[in-house]
Amino acid sequence: MGIDGPDRKPRSVRDRRGHGRRGPDLLPSLLAPHGVPAALTRSERFDRIALQVLDEIERRWPRDVEHVELAVEEVPVLPPGWAGDEMPLGALRPMPGARAQLVVFRRPIEHRVGSREDLMLVLLRTMCDHLAPVIGLPPSAIHPDYE
Repeated sequence: MGIDGPDRKPRSVRDRRGHGRRGPDLLPSLLAPHGVPAALTRSERFDRIALQVLDEIERRWPRDVEHVELAVEEVPVLPPGWAGDEMPLGALRPMPGARAQLVVFRRPIEHRVGSREDLMLVLLRTMCDHLAPVIGLPPSAIHPDYE
């Protein structure tokens, strides 16, 4: 007979792989307006903060930054034989015929910060450093919080 023979109770389709209950109980509610899980993952939190920082820069320089899109990668791909002292935190990749990509690397940035405020500051510095050639100003002139 198979796994669900006469001695065994059929497995519930609702609790596959031991992940717990699924269904309407986990939809948005007053306590969890976006549904369950109410908590964000580290990468989702990082993505949201990175978008907030870029939006703030974009409000100050709308015409200069409108052709730049944000991308988040876990770690940079380093060339063989790379012998730099520090891990890059970001990069600006020109895309022929498309919008340029401002890439921030999540793991190296998270490794350097301890709080949400530190994360916002490091993201701001990284983005300003890479957007400075696009805007044509020094990084410190792009945003007043750049230190």
